[in-house]
Amino acid sequence: QVQLVESGGGLVQAGGSLRLSCVASGRTFGVYFMGWFRQAPGKEREFVAGINWSGGGTYYVDSVKGRFTISRDNAKNTVYLQMNSLKPEDTAVYYCARGTGLGYSPEGRQYDYWGQGTQVTVSS
Repeated sequence: QVQLVESGGGLVQAGGSLRLSCVASGRTFGVYFMGWFRQAPGKEREFVAGINWSGGGTYYVDSVKGRFTISRDNAKNTVYLQMNSLKPEDTAVYYCARGTGLGYSPEGRQYDYWGQGTQVTVSS
């Protein structure tokens, strides 16, 4: 059984930064594509960023390009999301998820394990 545990959320003013972390259990973390999603109240879950097994391929939704950076440390079974220049519209619960395969997908159904989520609130 794989477990994903997110941390690092909180309350920040617009323009501020947060760094989310997601620690995964299991020995095969390093072979899987990993993604970050978010869900704001009353909205559908949205793909935010993804990273391939080596970290050499990263993918972002247009609204966060240039502000967010996804990275991973396979030795620590951890994926990160560095969020800079935060905006009130970034407010959401952020989830990390493990892809079912090796490649990129923004579709939630292509991810089989999910964390419990961490709240990010950006005040104006």
